[in-house]
Amino acid sequence: MRVERDWSAHRARLRKWRRDPVVVQTLRSTFAATLAYVIALRLSPEAAPLTAPLTALLVVQVTLYATLTNGIRRVNSVVAGVLVAIAFSLLVGLTWWSLALVILAALAVGHLVRVHEYVPEVAISAMLVLGVTTVGDTAWARIVETLIGAVVGLSCNLLLAPPVWVGEAGASIEGLARRMRQLMLRVGEEAAGRTPVEYAAERLHEARRLDHDIVEVDAALRQAEDSLRFNPRVREGLLNRVVLRTGLDTLEICTVVLRVLTRTLTDLAKARDPRTLFEGETGKVVEKLLSEIGDAVVSFAVLVTSSVSASAESAEDRLAAELQTAAATRDKLAQMLLEEVRRDSHEWQLHGAVLTEVNRILDELDTEHRSRRLLEELDRHTREQRERMPRLTRLRERLGVQEQLWRNRTGAGGRSM
Repeated sequence: MRVERDWSAHRARLRKWRRDPVVVQTLRSTFAATLAYVIALRLSPEAAPLTAPLTALLVVQVTLYATLTNGIRRVNSVVAGVLVAIAFSLLVGLTWWSLALVILAALAVGHLVRVHEYVPEVAISAMLVLGVTTVGDTAWARIVETLIGAVVGLSCNLLLAPPVWVGEAGASIEGLARRMRQLMLRVGEEAAGRTPVEYAAERLHEARRLDHDIVEVDAALRQAEDSLRFNPRVREGLLNRVVLRTGLDTLEICTVVLRVLTRTLTDLAKARDPRTLFEGETGKVVEKLLSEIGDAVVSFAVLVTSSVSASAESAEDRLAAELQTAAATRDKLAQMLLEEVRRDSHEWQLHGAVLTEVNRILDELDTEHRSRRLLEELDRHTREQRERMPRLTRLRERLGVQEQLWRNRTGAGGRSM
């Protein structure tokens, strides 16, 4: 039994490594660079055609979309740099002032041809070619090696299809939601008793640090969005991108509101020091409400990242039930705070702010609100696509109409038989 458990754990680690972005990128880049060098040895006049593997390393990215865009920009940058070097080599030799002019002209050309992050590569290519005596042969060899590296990089992603990083992005979103829940639990526990101002301020700093988590999750989501573009294994790439993006937007809004809530509780701790934040049982109700909202945040993240329709439906039902429970607790808290304000109205603004911020989080997590946002985003993406590519949109609509007519005829024929 122990051997079986060890073997199962070993296989689980292997599966995890196979999906790890660093491992996948390292293996694919090594293979592409080596293959590009082998091919360049046969086609390039250079003895050591290192430009080809260098280009392959720069072109091969984690996603197919990034590979295509980087390959085109890389080739454009190198060709532009070689042309600049050829033009200068016909007029002047290599001196300090000609080198400065080459760099200036190459950088300017790089911006003109819009190679984006490869603008320095234009100047690098120009300098390398200008510094060699046989300019014509070197320029031709560099262009050939660049094309070899770019083609090999593109081919590796076409033949060795890059993974879809939706799972990793979903795990990042769920991790963010669980960290938010943990913070809500700590805030609720402290709200149930006497909270020193230092503790309340520490919770505020934790809420602010969630902004860094948002940046990391956004980077993982952008990688997932790129992996869905131009990927033949994905049929509903637009829907997946919109679901994840709107889900992260909702969580980002909730983190902002949570930060404001901790700011309000910090101000309340200062105003009521050394008394408790809330009178009597009110603090326990606040703790219960924040715990329920934290559970709803996690359920929302699970709903957003669920790829199977059955699990998504169960997650939506669970989220709806948790939001209903939290709304009932919120109503109870509102009544208790109203009674406190009637007895002592000094902190009524802060009590009202707590309810406002809680309501905002519940509204953002509401399933109907999420459905409206999804429809709005899908409509916006469809409208933008029609504006960018009207001919392709008309062609798709025409094919869709023809497919529907064919289905209707097939269905009619089946009924007539």
